[in-house]
Amino acid sequence: MMTSADQTVAVPDDAAYRDIAALLVERRFSAVPVVDPQGRAIGVVSEDDLLAKETELEAEQEERHRFPLGGRSAERARREIAATTARRLMTSPAVTIGVDQDVAEAARIMLDRHVKRLVVTDEQGRLQGVVSRRDLLKVLARSDEEIRREVAEDVLHGMFRIDKAAVRVRVEDGVVHLRGRVGTRGQARLLCEVVARTDGVVAVADDLWLEDDSPGEGARTGPRGVFEPPEP
Repeated sequence: MMTSADQTVAVPDDAAYRDIAALLVERRFSAVPVVDPQGRAIGVVSEDDLLAKETELEAEQEERHRFPLGGRSAERARREIAATTARRLMTSPAVTIGVDQDVAEAARIMLDRHVKRLVVTDEQGRLQGVVSRRDLLKVLARSDEEIRREVAEDVLHGMFRIDKAAVRVRVEDGVVHLRGRVGTRGQARLLCEVVARTDGVVAVADDLWLEDDSPGEGARTGPRGVFEPPEP
């Protein structure tokens, strides 16, 4: 889902205003994460942050024209702005999300915090990547067939070693329907949880039963219904 750490462009906390501005223009970014010497994400510098600093310069120039004998020169103001570092410019703390959190949680955080991107960090706060609204839209736009293929091949067969013939997978409008036999109740619940966290999955309809039971009997793994991704 995210742009990974080795592909993510970040700036050190002592990066200069001019260098950050040039980077945003060159890479066509609207913002860039700021990291400390240990690689921990400590903030974000956006176009808005840079423009706010430019506004300060304009105010300095206006003040100089109104009171020519007081205040600093425009040239000195420009030098001071150019010397401003990322630590002084950034919005801090950065709005972050854990590397193991899912798409639904990322979307909720973006909506709640009114941000266009999230900085992805590990348990130590080190930068692992960035996830943007565009990244989320790519995930949510996955086709039912793409989701079915990942659930059947990567989750059922690859992760759980369940024979593809044992559990049938059907996907409709992002809802995954699972029907078939599994070994234990614990395995059934864990399977539903993992499938629910698969990119693009809206919910999981569980129709599973244990290997020693018959379909539809009272010894099913649990009440039939929809298993939705857990709340953050």
